[in-house]
Amino acid sequence: MGRAPTNQILADLPSAVSRGFIARCEPFELQLGELICDPGDRIQHVYFPIGGFISLISSLDKRPRLEVGLIGDEGMLGAALVLGVDVAQLRAIVQGRGSALRMSAAQFSRELSHSRALDDALKRYVYVLMSQLAQMAACTHFHVLEARLARWLLMTRDRAHSVEFYITQEFLAYMLGVRRVSVTNAASELQKRRLIRYTRGNMTILDERGLEAISCECHKVAKGIYNQVMH
Repeated sequence: MGRAPTNQILADLPSAVSRGFIARCEPFELQLGELICDPGDRIQHVYFPIGGFISLISSLDKRPRLEVGLIGDEGMLGAALVLGVDVAQLRAIVQGRGSALRMSAAQFSRELSHSRALDDALKRYVYVLMSQLAQMAACTHFHVLEARLARWLLMTRDRAHSVEFYITQEFLAYMLGVRRVSVTNAASELQKRRLIRYTRGNMTILDERGLEAISCECHKVAKGIYNQVMH
C-alpha cells in the first residue's frame, strides 16, 4: 500500500489534539514558484505541508541567494510564532507543488496557548529547525559542490517522496548559492556518473545509494537530529 499523505508533526500529536487542530485548519494548495513571504513581512498564516514543500531562502547584499532550509511534511512554515515573533526572517517560496493545511497566525497562537502537547511538539521542532539552519551554514562553507548538490537532491527526494521531481536551475542555484553555470557543471558531473538524469527541469535520481555515497554527511545528520528530537 502507498504512503498515506499526512503532516508528521500533526500525526505524532495525541489523536484528539491532532483531530481538533486539523479541523480548524483550511486546505491550501501550494503552487510551484509561489512566494509565501519575504523577510520583514508579518506572518499571516502558518503552513503544514502534506504533499508540497517550501524553500527557505536567504540573501546577502548582491550575492547569489542561498537556500538554507527545506520544509516538507516533516515540518511547518511560520515556526517563529512559537517563540512569540510574528515577523518572517527568510524568503519562503514553494519548490514542490502539493497540498498543505493552513491556519491564521492569530488562531495558531490561540491553539498554542490552549494545548500543551502542541506547544511542546512545536518547540521541539523549532530546535530542530535552528539546528538544521546552523548545519546548512557550515555545510555551505566547508563541503564541495557535488557533495552539497547530492545532499540537497536527497533532501528533496525525502520531501517529494519520489525519485522523480521537477526542479528548475534557478532553484538548484538557490540550493547551492552559486551561479547557474556552476549548477550546470555539477549536475553534468552527477549525470556522467549515472547518478541522476536531469532534462528541462525534470530530475530523476537513478542511483540512490550512489548519491548517498557521495553526499556530505549533513543529510544523514539532519535526519538523525529530527528523529532524535521529534520522536
